[in-house]
Parts: sequence; C-alpha cells; structure tokens
Amino acid sequence: MTLSHDTAGTGRTTVVLLHSGVCDRRMWDGQFEALAEAGHHVVRCDLRGFGETPVDAPHVHADDVRDLLDHLGVGRAALVGSSFGGEVALEFAVRHPGRTAALALLCAAAPVEHEAGPALRAFLTREDALLEAGDVEAATELNVELWLGPDAGDEARALVRTMQRRAFELQLAAPEEHGPRPAGVTEDDLRTIGVPALVVTGAHDLPDFRAIGERIAALLPAARRVTLDWAGHLPALERPRETLDLLLDHLAGAGAPTAAGR
Repeated sequence: MTLSHDTAGTGRTTVVLLHSGVCDRRMWDGQFEALAEAGHHVVRCDLRGFGETPVDAPHVHADDVRDLLDHLGVGRAALVGSSFGGEVALEFAVRHPGRTAALALLCAAAPVEHEAGPALRAFLTREDALLEAGDVEAATELNVELWLGPDAGDEARALVRTMQRRAFELQLAAPEEHGPRPAGVTEDDLRTIGVPALVVTGAHDLPDFRAIGERIAALLPAARRVTLDWAGHLPALERPRETLDLLLDHLAGAGAPTAAGR
C-alpha cells in the first residue's frame, strides 16, 4: 500500500515531512507550500493509522516511507520529523542507509528504549483509562492540552483535536495483528548516521523530550542542538513561520539533497 500523500514543488531537492503521533500530514500546512516556493520538492504523507492511510497490515513505518519514495522515484531526501515522525526519520536513516541526506528532528521521540518520567507515565495511564472506558472525546482533549505549548492558538488546537480524533478512529478499529513492528534500531546504529542533523526541543515540552533531544544529539555525529524557549511539543503548529525559517536555514546549510529519478 502506498501512503496517502501530497507533493508540491518542482525543485531538484526533496524534503519529506513526517507528522507527530497526535497529528497527520495536515500539521505541515504552515510549511508545506512555503518549502516548495523556496525551491524544494516537498512530500508530506499520512503514516499508517493516521489521516487518510488505514491500518491494513503489519508494517514498519520507516519501510512504508521507503516504499513511498520508491513510488515517487526519489532516491535521497531530507527528512523532517515531528515527535513520532522524528523517530520514524531516524529509523529510516538506519534501515535505508544512503537515502537520507539530512535530518531535522522537532521534539523527536526516541527510536531506542526510553524510561518515561512521571508526567509522561501519568498521561499514558490516563489516556489508556479513557480509551478503555470508550471516552474518545476526553482522550482527545487530554492530548490537545498536553502537547501544544502556550503560543498555540485556537486554530492549531482545533486542528490537533481533529487529527487526534481521526487517529483514534483508525487505530482503535484496526486488528491488533496489524500493528506496527519494531524497527530494531540501537544506539550504535544512531552513531552511524553521519548526515547533518538539526535536533530541536521546546522549553515548554515534557522533560522526557528534552532529555531525548540531548541523548540523540550526543549520539549523532553531525548534530546541531537547538532549544526553542517559546515552544511546547509541536513548534510547527505553535509558531509556523519561525519553524519554517529554522528548517530553511538548516536545509540550506545541509546542502539540499538531490532527488534521484527527477
């Protein structure tokens, strides 16, 4: 199955936008067209269980991204990942070496084992209880309140509410045997990713993700670490223009990957 996706731009460079676990490809509305206008060929997709992509079989998200790039005739690309999308981007870089030219990781989740702190554990316990009770609306609101920082406006909150509700709808209906498979990435694997990597965290995010950012930046040989003093967990939705400028600067410095087959 090919992931649901959009493309924009006719440039010779490809940038792939990978969404967070509470969102889908609509989270990139503030950057998608602007990146294309800046000269990039831009791809944004819905991973399985999000947006317009159903959960129809066992899968590894990073391999689904590989299959999408094969479908589009793209050899190498810069991957921009938000939270869960950052985890997928790192897994892609490990599992498909040579196909990643740069990484931008916005409050990325850990592709290796991470022991959740008290706040994250409390959230996960509460979310599980609400879903077990069938209260999808309350579970959705729990996510909206936790993941968006203080600069997020009503429009961003409404969009996350819509995207998270859609993700619950797809994932709760999927058979357990169709769930994602482990990517099998280790810390030693991450040390082999030598491409330019921007590792961003938000000062208003959970401590877990600030710690994960420090850990990832220490493991990646060519990482640049940035903390945004205004950001929560989803900077692309909280301050879209500032996030765009950050990405454009990183992509320019990374040398803009060339898309094979274009």
